[in-house]
Formats: sequence, C-alpha cells, structure tokens
Amino acid sequence: MNLITTPRQRNVIVTLFKRNAHHTLTYWSVFFSFGLCIAFLGPTILDLQCQTNSTLSQITWVFFSQQFCLLIGSSVGGVFKRTLFSALAALFVSALLISVIFAIIPVCNNVLVLAIAMAVSGLAMGVIDTIANIQLVTIYQKDSAIFLQALHFFIGFGALVSPLIADPFLSETGCGNHTGNETEIMHHFRSMLRYSPIAEHNITQSHLSHDGVEKEEPIVQYAFWIMALINLPVPLAVLFLMYRENLLPCCSGSTPRLLDKDELAMETQQGAEGPDLEQKEHEAGGHGSIFSCCQNDNLRGLPVSFFMIHVLGGMVLFMTDGIVGAYAGFVYTYAVAPPMSLANKTAGYLASIFWAAITAGRLLSIPLSYRFQPVRLLMFNLAGAIVTVLMLLIFYTSSIFLFVGTCLCGLFLSSIFPCMLAYTEDILDYQGCATSVLVTSAGMGEMVMQVLVGSVSIIQTEGSYSFLLCGMIIACIGFILFFGLLLFHRMHRNYLTGTTSTRIIKHLF
Repeated sequence: MNLITTPRQRNVIVTLFKRNAHHTLTYWSVFFSFGLCIAFLGPTILDLQCQTNSTLSQITWVFFSQQFCLLIGSSVGGVFKRTLFSALAALFVSALLISVIFAIIPVCNNVLVLAIAMAVSGLAMGVIDTIANIQLVTIYQKDSAIFLQALHFFIGFGALVSPLIADPFLSETGCGNHTGNETEIMHHFRSMLRYSPIAEHNITQSHLSHDGVEKEEPIVQYAFWIMALINLPVPLAVLFLMYRENLLPCCSGSTPRLLDKDELAMETQQGAEGPDLEQKEHEAGGHGSIFSCCQNDNLRGLPVSFFMIHVLGGMVLFMTDGIVGAYAGFVYTYAVAPPMSLANKTAGYLASIFWAAITAGRLLSIPLSYRFQPVRLLMFNLAGAIVTVLMLLIFYTSSIFLFVGTCLCGLFLSSIFPCMLAYTEDILDYQGCATSVLVTSAGMGEMVMQVLVGSVSIIQTEGSYSFLLCGMIIACIGFILFFGLLLFHRMHRNYLTGTTSTRIIKHLF
C-alpha cells in the first residue's frame, strides 16, 4: 500500500481522482443508499409491528430476511463486474429498487409481505456492497485505501440520516400503549408534523379508548416516502454516468473528452502495464463472485498462504462486523435491563451515538490513510475495540461510561472493513477474490450475530452482563485471527520472493 508522503504522490492521487471523479462520486452515492436502507428498521420496528399486527418475535425475522438476502447479494454481486455496463446497470437497478421498497413498505400490512420486501432490499444492498468496493479497488488499486475509507463513510452517513428522518414520524403511543419516552422538544416537533397541513388530511379525529388512552393515527408512512424521495437521485446519478460513458443504447455516439497532460501520461503508463495486469488477473480469477472463484482451475497451483489470507481476512470481518450489527441492534435492550436500568428515552440515544461515531470514524480515517499503512490502522483499531469493551465490562454499572464506551466502540470499529479490504488486496497484488470474500464474510457475521443475540436472547437468559462478555470474546478471537493473517502474509511474501527469484534465474539461463 502506497503512503502519501511526498507532493508528487499527492499530485498522483489528485490526478487519479480528477480522472475518475464521476465514477468515484457515483459509487459513494450508492453507498449512501446502502446506509439509508440498513438503519431504518431499528427505530421503526414497533410501528411496523403495529402495521402488520404481528408479535415482536415475528417482526424480528424481518431483520433476518434482509441480512440473509444481503449475504446472497454480496455472494453473487461479483458476476456483474465483467463489464462496466453490467456493473453500472446492476447498481442502477439496485438503487432504484431501494426507493421502490421504501415507497411500498407502508402498504405491507402482513409480516410475510414485509419480509419479502426487506429480502428484495437486502439483495439490492448486497449487489451494491460488492460492486462498489470492486470498482473502486479496480480503479485505484494500491492507492484505494483513502477512497475506500470515504466510500464506507457514506454508509455511516446514510445510517445516521435514516433514523433522524424517521424519528419525528414515530408513534408516541405504539399500539395504544403510551410510553412517554419523548422529551418535550421532540414531542412538540412531532406534534407539529403530525398536525401540519401536509398530514392533516390523512389523520382522522382522535378517539379515546375505554381506558382513556388516546389512539393516534400512525404517520410513519411519511418517513418512508421521504426516504424514497431522498434516495431517488442516486439511481439517476448512475443513469447519468452510463450516459456519460456512452453505455445507453439510445444515447450512444457522443464524442469522448480529451485527456489533459497528466492524465495522458498516466494513460500511457497504464497502457504499457495493461497486458501484464490483465494477464495476472486472468490467471488468478480476478474480482469475481465467490462461486466463480471456487470454480477457477488456475487457483490449483497457488500456495496455501494465498487461500488462508482470504479465509483469515474474512473471519476477522466476520467477528468485527458481527459486533457492529449486534451492538447497534441490541445496545438499547442492554441499557434498559438491570443493572444499568436506564430510562427508555435516555437509552434511545445510544444507537444514534453509535452510528454517529462510526460516521465520524470513517471520516477521520480518510486523512489517516495518507500517513499510516492499513495494517497499522487495523492493529490499532482492533486493540482499541478490545480495550473499550473491557472497560465497559469493568464499569458495567456506569451509565456515563456506557455513552463514552459506545462512542469509542463506534470509532474503533468504523474503519476496520475498508482497512482490511485495502490490506488484503495489497497482499494479493489485486488478484484473487478478496473483495467478494470479505464482503460476504462481513454480511454473514452481521447476520449470524444478530440472530444469535436476538433469537437466543442472551441478554434475557444469561443477564445483560453476558452481552458485553460475548462482545469481548468475539473481539479477542478477531484479534487472534488477525495475527494469523500477519503470519500468512509473511509466508506469502516469502513465496512471492522465491518465485520471482526462480523466474529471474530461468530467464538468465
């Protein structure tokens, strides 16, 4: 991985970005759609439970359907990267599907129909996850760390925006049971929206039940329609990129733009290296789907270290992304349970703080990628996550440190995925299927950990303390696996050095 330490290297990065700015900004925007879609279920789950007349255990499986299909989409998404047209077409359809799903969620009055809608959105998210990562790695290669950090910043940004949009439209009384969890300011804000001229024509006169509790008409559908409109420019941006690249059959034939002096020099240099690079990618299978990688006959002669780098890198992300999914989904449940026993309105801020910390951490990692290698950032973040969870275990009765620890945990976990992706791709010299393997492993970890914590109900059966204990164990396993990855990196480097020396000797004699 190249470090940006000289003005010349900075100029190369700037020139690369200028040349691929349209592609890069488009891939960043589709990851905003990804983040928007991944975080809205948490705050709206009780309103959706009322909408579908289902129990909390039934509505929880909507999470599973989305995460499971996200895993499938991540696994097969690599097949669309064969040509630029297929990659952009898949991104366009996926981003458009997310807007459509947001628009039809309010009419899903059955939990099965809602689960199917979430499954479709999960497929779209998986395709976006794989293709956007692969395309950026393909464009920037050894300089991709900075742009991957920015790419994953937009996930956190979308995940932060989604709950903020939904919050004013959430029901204050649930299914007729007043919770009293809102502050006066938020109560006033929600009342303004609820009785505004926009929503007033759809809200009937309030009625009182026999026990005197006011029954309010749900207006959460407006949150989903707003998110659908906010997301709509994303597929339009992908469509405009396809138009600029002359990939639309009805709009082809425009004159391509001229390259400036710096871009022309880079084009000449890449043109000289192009055949070798294409040959190397062909020999090792390139960045395809997991299934195409496993079926590649050219992988038979590669060393064990080549495969172990894929496996261990995927296992590290399985653990760390699993912690992200479980913590974001169940930190509220942990906070309201003994011995913490926070008020509901106070515990409700924890998930927003966690996503805000992830967003800030990914933004902070962009300049850090200029100065530090991904392997050093990985070691620092993994160690920081372990220390944070350990401190949460020690001060498990302190509500103040719970908020501080949640912020620190989000900061340390935020950049592990993009750093791991840049690190493994650099080890493998951008051959193999590291991107597809890592994306799939991360999605699988998030799905498994959420199901483990949610369905098995560790907090309820073993006590809230076990929630942090499980996080500590998972983080330590991830750190051990990372040291195994460092060991196989050394072995693979020795293999490449020996292979290069052998080729030189054969060439001389």
